Amino acid sequence: MRDYESREGLYEEENTAYQALFVGSDPVSFGDAVKSMKWKKTMDVEIEAIERNDTWKLIDLPVEAKKVGVKWVYKTKLNENGEVDKYKAQLTGKECKILIVCLYVDDLIFTRNDESMFVEFKKSMMIEFDMTDLGKMRYFLGIEVMQRSDGIFISHRKYTQEVLERFNMDKCNPIHNPIVPGCKLMKTGDGVRIDSIFYKQIVENLMYLTATRPDVMFVVSHISRFMDCPTKLYLQAAKRILRYLKGIIDFGVFYKKGGNEKLIAYTDSNYARDLDDRKSTSGYVFMLSIGAMSWSSKKQPVISLSTTEVEFIAATLCVSQVIWLRRILEGFKHAQHDSTIVYCDNSSTIKLSKNLVMHGCSKHIDVRFHFLRKLTKDGIVEMVHCHTQEQVVDIMTKPLKLDVFLKMCGLLGICLDPGVN
Repeated sequence: MRDYESREGLYEEENTAYQALFVGSDPVSFGDAVKSMKWKKTMDVEIEAIERNDTWKLIDLPVEAKKVGVKWVYKTKLNENGEVDKYKAQLTGKECKILIVCLYVDDLIFTRNDESMFVEFKKSMMIEFDMTDLGKMRYFLGIEVMQRSDGIFISHRKYTQEVLERFNMDKCNPIHNPIVPGCKLMKTGDGVRIDSIFYKQIVENLMYLTATRPDVMFVVSHISRFMDCPTKLYLQAAKRILRYLKGIIDFGVFYKKGGNEKLIAYTDSNYARDLDDRKSTSGYVFMLSIGAMSWSSKKQPVISLSTTEVEFIAATLCVSQVIWLRRILEGFKHAQHDSTIVYCDNSSTIKLSKNLVMHGCSKHIDVRFHFLRKLTKDGIVEMVHCHTQEQVVDIMTKPLKLDVFLKMCGLLGICLDPGVN
């Protein structure tokens, strides 16, 4: 038990992943940061840089001018090995302008929270480079975006068709679910080996599709664990996903205009899901405007001793994402003023997030416990129990029966383009 309390005896890669799990617990306010010596020193460095570079000048407030408040933003920077590189604190204006630019070769998309900045950036780029303004985003790196008056629909229809043709699956018979209910693949060492390069190509193409297809996130993550020793069994599982995509090639995720603008999260886990190393699977889904906008399905970095610990690891990953998403939404003038509700079907996790009760099954998870409890106490998140039948994130942690799978797809906002008759 001592090894699990101190993390001694863990493999190096597990220990690194364990550390990376908690760097998401950066301070969310000045009051939190000032209690830590490392963050106090980091803020001192930032103030010294501001003074040295004459970033700001103190002047009298002009008549009828509006004062703009400031806030601290804290971030732990990691190196290529996932280890802490440095701590960064930045003093910014509360109403600062934000511009996000995504560039790939000669394709560029950008968005902003200020109309004047949008116009200025576009004008400056067209002066500096030979560029064509294609208007609102419709297609970018295989992702199709339909922007209409009633909402936004995203899909991978054209890209999916190209993938099917690339692997000679465009004429296959479609099926209704991407994995057989109850299926558990493992590295047995048996079976007929296949070309690993061909298998990796299929998996890599499927992984890109998960950007718009939360319904295949779990199974794609699952089959990606066997890229070093693929067999016919794993190839059959990969081809089943392609057959599933063949039947729903026109499906995507719809975000309804005027829908619920409150960020809602779901978190869950599957205890000791991996039959090879008995590690568990974590999953989360974030909903906004009735559609899934962020999702994850991944194997946990450590072996857990209880379902309580597994659920806490999953909840910690989820609430770390909560902090990041709330900051992004705030920057785009969609601040979440109330607590972000995180739905969980495990009562022990919810109780321990609200009450300081330590006992045998939870003492070795105190780091995760205090982090989750603090966010709950500060009102950043609110852990709420939901019935298992309504736990949409189950689709990220386990194979589901067909009727349940289809129900969860609907709850995630996966559907045909509503604008197509």
